[in-house]
Formats: sequence, structure tokens, C-alpha cells
Amino acid sequence: MWSSPVISFNHVTKTFITREGETKAVEDIHFIVGEGEFVSILGPSGCGKSTLLSMLSGLFPPTKGDIWIKNEQVKGPTKEIGYMLQQDYLLSWRTIKQNIMLGLEIQGALNEENEKRALRLLSEMGLLSFKEHFPHQLSGGMRQRVALVRTLATNPDILLLDEPFSALDFQTKLKLEDLVVDTLRRKKKTAILVTHDISEAIAMSDRIVLLTSSPGRIKSVIEIPDSIRIPLPFDSREKPEFQSYFQMVWKELNS
Repeated sequence: MWSSPVISFNHVTKTFITREGETKAVEDIHFIVGEGEFVSILGPSGCGKSTLLSMLSGLFPPTKGDIWIKNEQVKGPTKEIGYMLQQDYLLSWRTIKQNIMLGLEIQGALNEENEKRALRLLSEMGLLSFKEHFPHQLSGGMRQRVALVRTLATNPDILLLDEPFSALDFQTKLKLEDLVVDTLRRKKKTAILVTHDISEAIAMSDRIVLLTSSPGRIKSVIEIPDSIRIPLPFDSREKPEFQSYFQMVWKELNS
């Protein structure tokens, strides 16, 4: 189904050197992500989930193996990747409009056309009327929507989502899951979500990559059936198959 690989992890291992010695974060990670695919990486705390995203985004290299985006090996940060984190990291002294333009400013790409596109994204999120507000005037869920707009404003092909909903209340989290999935589908983006929330991974993903505890190794890869993955996350949780997949993932993680 995913015929055009966009991301390739080729037998990737990462070892960190500390005063206490070597710590292996992940070992022999090998998988691909297809164009337009949404993949979740799920595993216990400390299994190297965020390390994989950091290597993919070019923040530091693998110790062994290599990572590719399309036909180019990752050697450093790239404009093709947008990163959304648990904290929104909005700048308190800048308005919402100024915050969503930050990535464009850094890339030297802030022009009239890109500014209009960013404001259209803000409008799609229902926040255009708040463009002159400051971050402290918005709720946590609204701030995360602004962070999503800021991430999408530079028009990256790939979105990396590192537990972006974990600090939110459950109702806001469910609404944002739907919003993110719907937005990424319409914009035809490829995405990798790091999470430890089994329900979130099942509801949002096309596939789930399960990692063992430290060092993280791929334990299994679970394909999500169309009956669950095609509806938006809130509706997918109501499908009869959802609970059986939850139990499957739970048993895999604890076996």
C-alpha cells in the first residue's frame, strides 16, 4: 500500500558515551515509512523512541547504520521535517501571528505568499481571531494548535510528533487527535508519532512499531485495519475491533 518510501531506518544503532560508560539507546532499528503514511512508535519509557526522532531530524547521527529521507542520507537538519513536541514552546513576548511565522523567518522564507498561507492554516484551526493575542491568553489546547500551525507553516513533507498531546486533558487530547489526523491527511503529509499511549497509537496510525525496553529493538510491527484507521481517531475508538487491537498491543508490550 505504501509504495514510495519516504523514510528509511537501515539497521540503526545509537550508543551514548557517559561518564559511567556506554549506554545503548536503540539497536538494529530497521523499517521504512511510505509516502503519506502515519506510523506510531510505541514502547516503554526509556526505550529510545525520542532518540529515533532526534536522529531522523538530524540532531545527531547514528552510531551504526544510516537514515534516509527519500534519496538523501540524513546528515543534519533538513527543511523537509517539521517537529511538534509535548511543550508548545511559543515565545511569550510574540503574538500568535508572530509565533507562527517564526520558522519562516528562520528559514529566510517569510514573504507575502507564505504569510498568507500560514494565516490560512491558522484560520483552519479556528484561531485567526486570536492572531494578535499572546500565548498566555490561550488555553493549552489552543496553544498546541498554534504550535501545529507553526510546524506546518514551513510546508515540511514530514511531521515528527513527540508526545504532543500528553500534557493536555483527555477531552482536549481527543479533539486534537482528530484535528491533527484530518489536517495531515488533507495536506498529504507523512508522519511519525512517538507515544506510550496504546489507544492513541491505534486510533491515529496506519502502522505501529513496537519497541522493547532499553535498548530499544523492534519487537513487532502491527498493521491497523481499514475499519479502524480510515475513520478519525475519536470514531475509530468506537469500532468493535478497537478493543481487540488494544489487547493485542498490550500483550505484545508485556510479553
